[in-house]
Amino acid sequence: MARWEPNAAERLAHAALDLFAERGYENTTVIDIAQRAGLGKSTFFRHFQDKREVLFGGSTMNGLLTEAIAAAPATATPLEAVAHALEAAGREVFTPPRREFIARRQAVIAANPDLQEREALKNLALIASMTDALKRRGAADLTARVAAEFGALASAIAFERWSQTTAGDDFSEIARQALADIQASAASC
Repeated sequence: MARWEPNAAERLAHAALDLFAERGYENTTVIDIAQRAGLGKSTFFRHFQDKREVLFGGSTMNGLLTEAIAAAPATATPLEAVAHALEAAGREVFTPPRREFIARRQAVIAANPDLQEREALKNLALIASMTDALKRRGAADLTARVAAEFGALASAIAFERWSQTTAGDDFSEIARQALADIQASAASC
């Protein structure tokens, strides 16, 4: 593969996933990943700070969710703005063509404590980003935090449901249903 070809970050992520699955996370180096992707080590570090980060897409998801919250209709409640963000994630990230990659990625993460830790930290950062985005829309601090936490929980539940289906179900619809299920469960507490 030529070094000048586009999508270097995506190529690196696919190479890393393949190598982590083949050799294990611990037995794979940044140089191995870059070589598998047909790129140099310096290109790897232009896109990712370390090999743990290669499966997490930098701050792409944070940006996507905060932009979608900001773009939600002005009349949207904080939870409706979060639902708008989850729909954007469904359109941009959790798509049928990416289902296999995402499922393989989750299996690799589940098998490695370092990657599990990174995923937990990324999830906390997502909650903080959504909270801040909701506060910028005028939501009170606690309301913004609760809506963001509900959004994170709905996203996790939707991801589980989406990744277990093979029918090509739409993540956005699954996420909306998960959010409704959480609201109903919270009301019955």
